[in-house]
Amino acid sequence: MYVAVKGGEAAIANAHRLLADRRRGDRSVPALRLDQIVEQLALGVDRVMSEGSLYDRELAALAIVQARGDMIEAIFLIRAYRTTLPRFGYTSAVDTGAMLIERRVSATYKDLPGGQLLGPTFDYTHRLLDPELAAGGIEAEPMLRVSAILAREGLIEADGDMPGDHVPGDITREPLQFPMARDIRLQALSRGDEGFLLALGYSTQRGYARNHPFVGEIRIGAVELELEVPELPFAVPLGSVRVTECQMVNQFKGSAKAPPQFTRGYGLVFGQSERKAMAMALCDRALRASELGEDVVAAAQDEEFVISHSDNVQATGFVEHLKLPHYVDFQAELDLVRRMRAEHDARENHRTGEEKREAAE
Repeated sequence: MYVAVKGGEAAIANAHRLLADRRRGDRSVPALRLDQIVEQLALGVDRVMSEGSLYDRELAALAIVQARGDMIEAIFLIRAYRTTLPRFGYTSAVDTGAMLIERRVSATYKDLPGGQLLGPTFDYTHRLLDPELAAGGIEAEPMLRVSAILAREGLIEADGDMPGDHVPGDITREPLQFPMARDIRLQALSRGDEGFLLALGYSTQRGYARNHPFVGEIRIGAVELELEVPELPFAVPLGSVRVTECQMVNQFKGSAKAPPQFTRGYGLVFGQSERKAMAMALCDRALRASELGEDVVAAAQDEEFVISHSDNVQATGFVEHLKLPHYVDFQAELDLVRRMRAEHDARENHRTGEEKREAAE
């Protein structure tokens, strides 16, 4: 139960003015423009779009400015804005195999059809601050997937076909229910907190799940979006979005229903966010334990635990609500502890008295 705080309107208004002042900072320093954030803090913008589940770079940049660089607060702002937007329909399934690729690497095959494309990455840079920074899409043919190479030998589980009558769920419109279908779970993981999923993914590599992963492939590039319109005999192109896709390849010893083979973990997120896509793929594979007949022995394999705690907006709200007034709750706890303490002291006094009498006798 919360207690209304009277007379706090002036204090709240002052807090808002102080926040705006601190957000602007030193007036002698030029204010940040949204295009500067979009172009020069692109990975932060990509994270806000991905976990906010809204693909709009300018809005993500605005949210970052408004949140003073607090990424979770910016994600919260984007999600709140997203709920005000109309829904016209759902696009067709994206074909990432036809992606216009700007980066594509594999840790399983050195020589790939189409080659490895290093693209923009921190992987080969020295982790040293560069003082000089303080001063101041190519069309391609579709590239064969690594999974297709393994599939030729029958060594990896099939992609599987989406049932014709299956309608993908939408976690922005329907409450989560456990157990959940994989498409619902992937949606939740896609906008889950990167740090939380990274920690869970790391735990699977340290033995807290049966997981020995290889990066089958990471792709970054643009994919086309199309919308099926009932009145038209063809899909309407809506434009393209930039995404990061990761397929993890994991060993599987087989079961009564399947022979020994490789299985997959999958990650797909907006923008360039390799770490998030990899963590998502690791968690996706761990959460398939029951489906593959494996023992559920680790936190990363527990669907309810992972999905319920992966949402940073919900987690932040639940933790930060502790700052709100809890006067009545605390007074009740205080009275309870006082009564328990009095009963404890009474028992101790009684026991001490008994011991003294026994000693006197």
